[in-house]
Parts: sequence; C-alpha cells; structure tokens
Amino acid sequence: MRIGAIFPQTEIGNDPVAIRDWAQTAEGAGYDHILVFDHVLGAGLSTRPDWRGPYNSATPFHEVFVLYGFFAALTSRVELVTGVVILPQRQTALVAKQAASLDLLSGGRFRLGVGVGWNAVEYEGLNENFRDRGARIEEQIAVMRALWEEHAIDFKGRWHTLDNAGINPLPVQRPIPIWIGGTAEPVLERIGRIGDGWFPDRPADDEARATIERLRGYTERAGRAPDAVGIESRINLSRVREADAAAYLEGWRGLGATHISVNFMGAGFKTPQDHIDALRRVRELLPGA
Repeated sequence: MRIGAIFPQTEIGNDPVAIRDWAQTAEGAGYDHILVFDHVLGAGLSTRPDWRGPYNSATPFHEVFVLYGFFAALTSRVELVTGVVILPQRQTALVAKQAASLDLLSGGRFRLGVGVGWNAVEYEGLNENFRDRGARIEEQIAVMRALWEEHAIDFKGRWHTLDNAGINPLPVQRPIPIWIGGTAEPVLERIGRIGDGWFPDRPADDEARATIERLRGYTERAGRAPDAVGIESRINLSRVREADAAAYLEGWRGLGATHISVNFMGAGFKTPQDHIDALRRVRELLPGA
C-alpha cells in the first residue's frame, strides 16, 4: 500500500518557505505521494446566513496546478495527486494542458483526481453549469485522454468540438491516470467503467466493503479486470488518533485498498511547524517507516 500526506490547504498559511519545508519534509519522511484539495472560489457568508458548506470565502486554498508546479521543482520522487480537481467547473482543454505540463515537468509524477464538486456558487462564478456536471465529466475525461495520446485530434461531442487540434508538449504518461471521487451510485458505476481509481473517505467497515463489492461489479460489467480500479482511502486525524492510524490503515488494506493518505487538517495543529512535526511523527507510526 502506498502512503500519502494531504497538504494542509486550510491551515498551512501563505509563507512560501513553510510550504516548501512541508513538501520537502513529506518526501524526506518517506511518503509516497502528496494529495491536495481543490477550490477556486469560496462563498461569502454575509448574504448566506444559512450556509452549510464545509468551506467559505474565508477558507484559504492554494490553486492546485500552480502549487504543484512549485512542488515539482522542490521534490524529486514523491507523486503529486489532486484529490480532487472539480473538473466540470474548469475548461477541459486547459486542464489537459496544465496536467500534461505538470506531468512533464515532474518527470511523470502526476495523478489527476477529479470530481463534480458540491458548491453551486463556485460553478456560477466560473460560468459553468452546475446541473449537468455529472454528464459533462465523462466527456471531459474522454477529451483529456485523447489530447494526452495524440498531437492533434478530432473530437465531436455534446459539449466539446476539437477540429484537428492538440496540445504540445504531451505528458510523460500517456494517458495520465485519472482517479474519481464520490460515493453516489452513478459515480461508482462511472468509476468502474472509465476510472483508474477511486477516493473513498470513510472507515473500513461493512458499508465500505459492500460499496467496494458494488464497484468491483461495475468494473467487471465494463469488461475490465476487477482490480483495474485502485482505491485510496484517507486517515483523518481529526477523527482517528495518531496511535490508531496504523490499525486504520490495516483495515483498509484488508479491503483491498492500494493507497491511503493522512489528513492532518482539523487535528489541532496551529503552526506550519506543528504540521511538519506531525508529518514525521505519523509516518514513523505507519508500516514501512
């Protein structure tokens, strides 16, 4: 099982030196990958007194592709993962170009996690349709994979038309792995049919086991090997004690997970140095340290 660290987007602050030190510590401590969350816009609360979303306009988020361009130059081994880019609120060809450039500049260390998101305010501000995001993401994935494979493509779909057009340079990985987040049944079916991996976020319990069985069923029905889809769960230190992290990991290993990431946000760390110290401390508790 490959072990990752989730970049503490909402708590690390804006000091480039602290961000550099965090990324290099994650690599040096032996994490296999770094995972970042994505939000472009946050909803202001002054006109939304009943807002229930987990983030708002006061919550800081570094832009994922810019951040990973920075990390690509600062690291040499660790994989760079988005978990997840909210793909339908972004222009497809531009994301394909950004991902290809990042994959090239990092030496093939990029894994693109995508999802449909939940924040209609963000979609509105980016001039994209919130209501058809599930249908559009499938066509977006097809467009990106085609662009990563050939220097120029022809594509005619419901939302995309490319007439002998392409991106240059192409990525190292052709295609870049695409993992998908979400737990709704149509999302699981989509992952089984076209995804390279899935990001669940729950304990390794009977419900998780049943969900994985359904996912494997969708994968087989699509004519793929049942283990063709990787699984990356998450250890949230806001809910799991550091001392219990290894046991939590083993629970997911028992369900067939291929990856797991540690989320340090919400665990009471107050400074970048607190986060850096926790990186080292937790990695030593996990198998393979």
